[in-house]
Amino acid sequence: MNIRIEIVCVSADGLEQRRQLSGFERQELAMETLGMSLAESKALLEGVQDFMVAQQVSENLEQRRACLHCGRRHTTKDSGSTPVNTLFGLVNVPNPRWNRCACQAEGPETFRPTSAWLQGRTSVEMLYLESKWASLIPFAKVADLLTEVLPIGDSANHESVRIHLQSTAERIEQELGRERQLNEYEGSEDDWEQQPLPDGPITVGIDGGYVRAAHKQGCFEVIAGKSVVAFRREDATEVPSAKCFGFVQTYDEKPRRRLWELMKSQGMQENQQVVFMSDGGEDVRRVQQYLHPFSEHLLDWFHITMRLTVLQQQTKGLQQERPETGADVAKQLESIKHLLWHGNTPEALERITGLSIDLSLIQAHSVLAAKVANGLAEFEIYIKNNCDFIPNFGERWRQGERISTAFVESTINQVVSRRFVKKQQMQWTHRGAHLLLQARTKVLNDELEGVFRRWYPRFRPQAA
Repeated sequence: MNIRIEIVCVSADGLEQRRQLSGFERQELAMETLGMSLAESKALLEGVQDFMVAQQVSENLEQRRACLHCGRRHTTKDSGSTPVNTLFGLVNVPNPRWNRCACQAEGPETFRPTSAWLQGRTSVEMLYLESKWASLIPFAKVADLLTEVLPIGDSANHESVRIHLQSTAERIEQELGRERQLNEYEGSEDDWEQQPLPDGPITVGIDGGYVRAAHKQGCFEVIAGKSVVAFRREDATEVPSAKCFGFVQTYDEKPRRRLWELMKSQGMQENQQVVFMSDGGEDVRRVQQYLHPFSEHLLDWFHITMRLTVLQQQTKGLQQERPETGADVAKQLESIKHLLWHGNTPEALERITGLSIDLSLIQAHSVLAAKVANGLAEFEIYIKNNCDFIPNFGERWRQGERISTAFVESTINQVVSRRFVKKQQMQWTHRGAHLLLQARTKVLNDELEGVFRRWYPRFRPQAA
């Protein structure tokens, strides 16, 4: 059996252009000969793409040939072509240079008519797929995947994938406005008074992670988090909106604007309650403070209990060495935890101070006591630095409100660890990590396709 495939292009005036693309021969039917093979389909798609591009450009050039002012045809200065990487192979796009019409006295002597639409040397959909997949898996794996399933030859490699992702991320960055100032309200007093009732509170959890720095410079911190809307006022059954974000603190010049735009994309209003929860780190707190007029800033319970758990583990060793003292220290730590749970920070600090004094009397004679004392001193500083952000956790819990950023821990794993740390031994520059985070969060938030559709209105028309 012989199969021939022919493609036909019918112009607006009814003229037909034909090209035979390929032929297939089949003998005995078997599972391995059923239908087209991957190699045959790639060759077919490459042929269709080449023919289609040639016809599209030829028709467009013919439409632009006549001068818009006098109707005379532009003469050709020289011919040429520009290679463009597409999903279905490298195509050479005709790109001639034409002389300026004699009726025009000003302007350049020659011009390229394709400059009206030919931007770059990579098709939009190719750029989209490279950016999307490169944010999820290593650059080299993306190149291998695309080469395996698409007829692109060797046009994709890890370096070109990296460059294309970063160009996409840089364009996203350029769309951010200026950095947001403290307690800034973007609107008039009338706008403030006319705001409708807001949706449920937005809870923003922020935490940090570390990635390997390039050139063996150790590690640097990456800030990531998640913003969650409690409920929608118009539709209480709607699944709450949750979006993640990330940035490199030492590189990003607009962290507050970035977080603000994220919350605005979730429908945030100026009169809506916003709760920021963090681990109490100075860098993280600086991003969220005074960002929203109705914001509340809390230290999350998860990080308090995590530090107390470490102290309790250290106390177990002390209990073996000095049972009575160790038991008393363990009891005091439970009391401190109880006080902090109920937001009684002043009394909790008094208990910490008293316990520190008791341990100081024996730490010279006990290494284990000194270890607990040092950990307790660090915990005391931590609580003092964040005492204004410790609420009554028990009351919030009873009211069904969030008390912990434990939900952010999975976000750190999703945004940072899976791509930068776990199983990936790559080293990163601050710029490279930051740009990858911007593309990755757009993909995880299911927003990248919308971004491309805004940049290129004819890209993947949205289904009705």
